[in-house]
Amino acid sequence: MRDWQVKRRERTRQLIELGGLVAKADLVDLTDDDRAALYGAFLTVAAKLRGPDGAQALVLFRRKGKRAFEAEK
Repeated sequence: MRDWQVKRRERTRQLIELGGLVAKADLVDLTDDDRAALYGAFLTVAAKLRGPDGAQALVLFRRKGKRAFEAEK
């Protein structure tokens, strides 16, 4: 398999997994599959992470995510 094919498959897998997280967080149902609302929410999170308290926000997001993953086990 060529290098570009491997990279494309890895990227495709990453995008599918990220979409799974969106569904797992129930965001599809909560927004009634409104792509503009989802994109706006992602932009809000990105702005927070770029802000002065971004590092602290990332720590909190990561902690909450890890707890949710552990609770599902």
